[in-house]
Amino acid sequence: MPDLVAYALDWLNLLLRWAHVAAVIVWLGAAFYLLCLEKQPRGRPWIMWPSYVAWLTGFALLVAMYYVDADLYLVDPQVMALPKWSAIVASLALLVAGLGIYEAACRLIKNEPGLSALLLALLAVTAWGLTLVFSGRGAFIHFGALLGTVMAGNVAHIQVPVARRAALALKEGRAPDPVEAARARQRSLHNGYLTLPAVFAMISNHHASVLGDRWAWLALIALAAAGLLVHAGVFTRGRTRAWMWIGAAIAVAVPAAVIAPRKASDERKAEFSEVKRIIDARCVACHAQRPSYPGIAEAPKGVKLDTAERIRAQARQIHQQSVRTNVMPPGNLTRLSAEERALLDRWFRAGAGSD
Repeated sequence: MPDLVAYALDWLNLLLRWAHVAAVIVWLGAAFYLLCLEKQPRGRPWIMWPSYVAWLTGFALLVAMYYVDADLYLVDPQVMALPKWSAIVASLALLVAGLGIYEAACRLIKNEPGLSALLLALLAVTAWGLTLVFSGRGAFIHFGALLGTVMAGNVAHIQVPVARRAALALKEGRAPDPVEAARARQRSLHNGYLTLPAVFAMISNHHASVLGDRWAWLALIALAAAGLLVHAGVFTRGRTRAWMWIGAAIAVAVPAAVIAPRKASDERKAEFSEVKRIIDARCVACHAQRPSYPGIAEAPKGVKLDTAERIRAQARQIHQQSVRTNVMPPGNLTRLSAEERALLDRWFRAGAGSD
């Protein structure tokens, strides 16, 4: 029961965080938009700068965390034993090829329903494929990075150039090109739909219950679909709107039910002395007052496990990260075995007490 309660709270936290971040984006975006209209009434394509800065800072974060410490955050030998350089090359190839395939599809396929169906299928296959190559964290963040790259590309290569040419045409007394205008509207529509899935992928790294399970690919696809449906529900009316919201709720409920923890069959008592021995050997190198692992100056997220009291205080997170989802240790660098995880599981289910 404690496991199920912790799981439910993690999902509630995820959904509330997602809604909060999305609402803040809309609120601040509207505020900046109105301010820029007031300061730049001639309609210059100023909107490009937030897009460019967002992509550049996002890519810098990807490099600083997932490339520099690829063995910690990007590679998981239990998923695929990739050398660090291979994982980085795969990451860059994904972003370049993904943007190229998206651009080609948009230019070659003139039927909008057909294009939408193809893009959705490609996103689903990509989400599934990423979980077969990278760690859970790496897969989810790269799904978001791909969406962000596509969105920034739409602004840089389509929306801004079209806006500039339209402004020039009006200045010269000519009508703007309707084909270009339609293309810019199409990309703007795509960016709108991709926003919530991208936000989810970016914040999902805080929620191991979603990204660490063997069904993580299902959660990624389903919750991305929920984001698309929520966007559609906001901008449609009538009965269709209600079905969009119902569909979004189902898309959230399905992975939540599939990933939900099951009762373990082995309920033998685990002694706290055994638990502490495992934590000391597998976790304390990073999670200590003074970490000894190379490159780790401070305990990640401030979580310290170097005393019995601290271990008991973090029992739920230890179980969530190391048993329920296997995301800790990152890439299983300290070789936490299945038997040790099972012992931690029994300890938590028995109430996470001490000797």
